[in-house]
Amino acid sequence: MRSPVQSPSLAGKWPALAGLSAVFLVEMLDNSILNVALPTIGRELSASTTTLQWVTGAYSVVFGGLMLAFGALADRIGRRKVMLAGLVLLGAASLATMFVTVAWQLIAVRALMGVAAAMTTPGSLALAFRLFDEDVLRVRATTLISTVGLIGLAVGPTAGGLVLTVAPWQALLLVNVPIAALAFLGIRAGIPADDAADLHRDPIDVAGAALGTATIVLALLAPTLFAEAGTASALPWGATVAALAAAICFVIREKTARHPLLDLKLIARPLVSSGLALKAAAGLATAGLGYLVTLQLQFGLGWAPAQAALGMLPQVVVLIAGGALITPLITRVGLGKAAWLSAAAVVCGLAVYTVFGGLGYLWIAVALALVAAGMRVVGVVAGTNVMRGLPSNRTTIGAALVDTSSEVTTGIGIALSGTILAVVFPGALTSAQQSADFPKAITCAGLALTLLSAALVGFGILRGRRPEQT
Repeated sequence: MRSPVQSPSLAGKWPALAGLSAVFLVEMLDNSILNVALPTIGRELSASTTTLQWVTGAYSVVFGGLMLAFGALADRIGRRKVMLAGLVLLGAASLATMFVTVAWQLIAVRALMGVAAAMTTPGSLALAFRLFDEDVLRVRATTLISTVGLIGLAVGPTAGGLVLTVAPWQALLLVNVPIAALAFLGIRAGIPADDAADLHRDPIDVAGAALGTATIVLALLAPTLFAEAGTASALPWGATVAALAAAICFVIREKTARHPLLDLKLIARPLVSSGLALKAAAGLATAGLGYLVTLQLQFGLGWAPAQAALGMLPQVVVLIAGGALITPLITRVGLGKAAWLSAAAVVCGLAVYTVFGGLGYLWIAVALALVAAGMRVVGVVAGTNVMRGLPSNRTTIGAALVDTSSEVTTGIGIALSGTILAVVFPGALTSAQQSADFPKAITCAGLALTLLSAALVGFGILRGRRPEQT
């Protein structure tokens, strides 16, 4: 019997889909729209370059670090309840921007927005999955939600620049208020309260939550510290060692706790481990390639920043338009093969960039399009597969795992690329166009990204082929 939450078509759940799309739109806008205002913020708040990095970094570190904890909480007290509370916090934190007078206050506001994002983002995938019985409708719903968010990511910098010509920088964060209100109304009207029978009843593993949060925070901090202090400093290496130690302690805790925060047996399920590996590969490749191409266009080919921004258009166009490919591909080959094929496209794109990227922009554009197409499909399909592989009372923490794997590997992709560039090309980037070492550094970084992504994809494909155990 179909539950009252579910509907046989997308149109029948438009208030819920509008609300969930607004949630993802806010997340994508917050990732892009503020960057264009950083110079203005630096001047008005007398903020240093390092301080400005924390204006953006505080959001992503808190967001990534708390997703698992809030995912576990939502599975216990209600996904809808936690999401609505997160939207209220987002609106309040955005309104607080009006009272910011110094940089540390803005960093605190951004950290609060990161908390709100950790409360709302995992629930969006879990609630979208709950709306429908059929996998095709689940994928279509997830595709719709992600497309709205990607449009926000693409137009965010341009829209932010236009807003700054007529309004103060605070307006870029105040725009979250009406979007959060729309999301609140849509979710409250379109999604019934969680059924108590579908909630997870075990007590929260506080020690596991602390260790898991510490692991992710340190894993996200380490790339930033490598970028700031360099590979010669002990600080980023210390953060890396601490992240590994916290991860080991987290695994030991989860294996021995009576009521673990994250049952590691769930991650071992073929659909779950496969989906997480493929999602991680896509996050690693997209972030690393974007970082390398941006540097190559400006410092290797001598393009102006505006030209370099236009040079990234193949990625933006494919990310937005590629949503139309997802449903036909799944209909033709199924969810499993769609995930493997799209992940393989990501690796092929990196390989094209590594081997042919030095021959001209045409090959760079091909690589950007291939990686974007693969990432667009695998981002939806891998997440759906993870949800399919989990019990219904663990879907929110499963969604948190999907987002966390992408968030952490995004940081790793940028850190890996930057570290290899620093080692192979130790000179100043301003001299890159005249140096023979810069193309070599780009090739080495591209090769490292290709091999690591290929390893993750290979693992994901092999795991995905194993039969599910009851």
